[in-house]
Amino acid sequence: MKVVVAVGWRVSVLVAVSVVVSGCMMGPDYSRPQTPADTAHGFVNAPPQPAEVNEVTTYDQWWERFGDAVTAELVREALANNYDLKAAAARVLQSQEALAQARGQLWPDVSYDISRLRSKQYFNVDLPGFPPGGFNFLNTTWTQGFNVSYMVDFWGQLRRSEKAAWADLLAAEFNRQALINSVVATVIEARTNIAAIQNRLAIVRASTESRVRTVEITERRYEAGLVSPVDAKLARAALEGARAQEPALELSLVTARHALDVLLARAPGTSASLPETLDDLPSLEPVPAGMPAALIERRPDVRAAEFSLRAANERIGASIAQLYPGLVLSASYGSSSDAWADLWQGFSETYSALFTLTQPVFQGGRLRAQVRAAKAAYEAQAADYGNTVLTAMREVEDALVSEKYLRAQLEHAERQLAESREAETLSRRRYDQGVEGILTVLESERQRLVAEEQVAMLRGQIWSTRVSLHLALGGDWAEASPTREVARR
Repeated sequence: MKVVVAVGWRVSVLVAVSVVVSGCMMGPDYSRPQTPADTAHGFVNAPPQPAEVNEVTTYDQWWERFGDAVTAELVREALANNYDLKAAAARVLQSQEALAQARGQLWPDVSYDISRLRSKQYFNVDLPGFPPGGFNFLNTTWTQGFNVSYMVDFWGQLRRSEKAAWADLLAAEFNRQALINSVVATVIEARTNIAAIQNRLAIVRASTESRVRTVEITERRYEAGLVSPVDAKLARAALEGARAQEPALELSLVTARHALDVLLARAPGTSASLPETLDDLPSLEPVPAGMPAALIERRPDVRAAEFSLRAANERIGASIAQLYPGLVLSASYGSSSDAWADLWQGFSETYSALFTLTQPVFQGGRLRAQVRAAKAAYEAQAADYGNTVLTAMREVEDALVSEKYLRAQLEHAERQLAESREAETLSRRRYDQGVEGILTVLESERQRLVAEEQVAMLRGQIWSTRVSLHLALGGDWAEASPTREVARR
């Protein structure tokens, strides 16, 4: 009994010491590296306005700001059915289970076992008084009991691993959110592209009808001897040229619909036609002023990159901890007996307590190589994080300046279209009067068609640019009430 008390006392002391010492964690504490976003003073191409950066809030369903019910319905369907999003959700679940495994290592391993051993041994005895040869010895042993094993986390290896798994989980979740934004943007761009192609196709078909009328007029004038046969030939050539554009646009329209079907997890070619037009975009609201990081750090891909960096930092500490001694406490309690009935009696009680202290002495440089590899991985993640932030800043600036100049270009294109229409009307009137030739009419038709297509394409590009701006900012921007709590990093 004294031996048992002494062993129990020593084990209690070891456990208490381990609890105190386990507060020590090897490795560096995380500190986010500085990027150009931390020293910039604002978006260069953002329009001036009085909004403050502390008024920034997140508008989760940012696609609804486009004011198109068809687009909103397509986005909802993509979010529910897209296969890439389903795969991303599964990766988040995988990271959750990896975190559960890392947390499980912090707890003791407890197991229970019961066994029956049946053995037979032969003894060859050649002694006086024993029969010649030998005899068999049969033995049955029953054992049962609980086993406990606990690795004392002196240097924080397990806790660092848990923190790394937690950071990996957050990175996976933010990667999923980044993919959601990307899928939403791709759906809106696909819908915009389809509408733009449909609009262009309608313009070309209208132009074909117009040139059909031009051919009819020219042929009547030719039959009346008012124009030469060259005019009739040129009118027919222009008509066939307009008709030749239709198959190319129809092909583009079919492939664009196939791309949208895949985003919606539909079989390509099974979707119904979409409305041919899109409403004009609302005016561009000002982006809140202030440090670019205040907006950019909301981007899911930026946050995912930072949490990947955090995980790499924690793995440095976990690798360093492997260089130091490790302590494992183990104990067992149960019973052992030759008979099943005796197995549950007090006299068959068995127990043991053991601690194992191990110190790596020679591993061929493997452990220190792991530390160096972990530090190199951290440096790589830090560079990736800085590049992600810079890329985000560039995408915001590109989107801001693109919409600015596209709107200026659209203004001139709309004026060009108005002038081209008037020129076409005037040239037809003068042609009917015999003042102008057919070449003037055909050229005015061509310029009007070019202007109409340019206006249609510019409007689609402005839609796509607005989508790119939302994607670059990681969502939407809006003025929040002064009492709104700013989300912390």
